[in-house]
Amino acid sequence: MTAVSVFGLGYVGCVSAACFARQGHQVLGVDVSQSKVDLINAGKSTIVEDGIGALVRDMVAAGRLRATIRVDEAVQATDISLVCVGTPSRPNGALDLTYVERVAEQIGACLATKDTFHVVVIRSTVLAGTLHDLVVPAIERTSGKRAGEHFGVVSNPEFLREGTSIKDFDNPPFTLIGADEPRSAELVASLYAGLSADVHVVPVRVSEMVKYACNAFHGLKVSFANEIGNVCKALGVDSHEVMRLVCEDRKLNISPAYLKPGFAFGGSCLPKDLRAITYKAQEHDVQVPLLRATLETNAIQVERAFRLIEQAGNRRVGVLGLAFKEGTDDLRESPLVALVERLIGRGFQVRVYDRYVVEAEIMGANRAFIEKEIPHIWELVTNDPAPVLAHAETVVIGTPVVSKLALGNDTFAEKCVVDLVRIAAAEGRSYQGIAW
Repeated sequence: MTAVSVFGLGYVGCVSAACFARQGHQVLGVDVSQSKVDLINAGKSTIVEDGIGALVRDMVAAGRLRATIRVDEAVQATDISLVCVGTPSRPNGALDLTYVERVAEQIGACLATKDTFHVVVIRSTVLAGTLHDLVVPAIERTSGKRAGEHFGVVSNPEFLREGTSIKDFDNPPFTLIGADEPRSAELVASLYAGLSADVHVVPVRVSEMVKYACNAFHGLKVSFANEIGNVCKALGVDSHEVMRLVCEDRKLNISPAYLKPGFAFGGSCLPKDLRAITYKAQEHDVQVPLLRATLETNAIQVERAFRLIEQAGNRRVGVLGLAFKEGTDDLRESPLVALVERLIGRGFQVRVYDRYVVEAEIMGANRAFIEKEIPHIWELVTNDPAPVLAHAETVVIGTPVVSKLALGNDTFAEKCVVDLVRIAAAEGRSYQGIAW
């Protein structure tokens, strides 16, 4: 059993306090609102949701849950403090971290007179960098102590949905613990010993960012389904049947496929089909800003790669890979072709290695594309990486398979590297990943 204080008895705090008490821990809730403290101590929930009222009542009756307005009492009586205060938006969209900073300062002031190691857990939703840049300095400033030595600070975002919070606490997708040292991570992990979900201990900034990536993805999915639905209605198509079948695909659609940061997409399907559906929507006066922005975002990623190469300051560039997808020879709408064209247009001296493209029998649509669209680039392509690497001051890692074929060369060590696919061995004198 662990003694836990929960700061903030709103939605997340009330549910967390009651559920951790049910797990067998001794929980002390803390809030600036006397009315919320009185509700908990009377065995009543501070929120309305199925099951939470009975749970709070039972935990208070069992003696495992109570509340106070006194920060010093909570810190001195517990080993872990969960910070569950609000992080509302400012008028400009930025997070208002006033409550997080204030609680961190208050906890720090109490830690100044506490002899035992204490762990502060940020369960409030905060952006990457908040713990290191705001929470730790606030606690160190008021406590006079050092993080990792006298106290620990951990990121532990919640994944609770309103209406199903108790079920979500019991069956989370995973438990995420962001920590800089193992002692704090192990103590927080012990709180979840009774749950079956996997526990992932990751760097603090990764933990902070995952919650935002999840929520952004959820919003993206809602908007995507709505835009497809609006197009379907304009075309007289059953949108629910369309999306039901889309969700049947667990290989590409509802899966990790395509969810790895990297370079732009290309090929004969995705760009063409996105253009077609956005044009059809426009014909029917249906606004699809998300679908339209997908192509815009893709173009920005090509420009981002160009800027990284330009910032390296070298004029001689070697590109490893030209096809739009690893292990193929298809050059149609390849973002690497677009990147090479951009480089040539800005006066860079470019050489390209792609064994798959050179050794394939160039015919059909691919041959027509080469002869019509990129004859000037085709003259720069070779199936031997040696001259490309010998020429290059900056090496662009374009596709995994092609790039790995060139890794037998030791010349990367003296090159600037711009990595578009995250090849671990592609270290150089200067290294830039496009999204890492």
